Amino acid sequence: MRMETVIAVAATVIALGSLWVSHSQSRATRMHNRQSVRPILQIRRVHENGRVGLQVVNAGLGPGIVTDTVVRLDGEVVGKWDREVKDRIFAASDRPVTYSLRAGAVVLNGQQTFLVRFDSDDPDRLERFWELVSRRLVIDVHYESVYGGEGFTVSSLPAG
Repeated sequence: MRMETVIAVAATVIALGSLWVSHSQSRATRMHNRQSVRPILQIRRVHENGRVGLQVVNAGLGPGIVTDTVVRLDGEVVGKWDREVKDRIFAASDRPVTYSLRAGAVVLNGQQTFLVRFDSDDPDRLERFWELVSRRLVIDVHYESVYGGEGFTVSSLPAG
């Protein structure tokens, strides 16, 4: 083989190797950027100091954009987490403070918000409400990051 041919083949192999390394590096950078703004929503059940409720917390690094909510009462779907469903679930005498998460709502990183909170000095009323939010009421929140399309979900249903 001629020297020019060997040099041309070696240059082509080096160029292809560089192209592969560059592609792998840009792919890793894109994955890292997505992970660096990933929201991690959690729903905590709270029962303390005369307060009972469900609290949504964004423990991730980026904002969580709500795409949908599903509410179940005693295992049956009753709708989305909105005023109409809340009016059907909660009695007028035990009306809690609520926060709606509509499609497009943003939960900022580090944000903590009660989806439903009931305050009372009456232990019996607190226990009745605790029974409702800890065993009968389930709220699922579907969300994604700013990149979109991930389809993350968090539920107030206890794991296990």
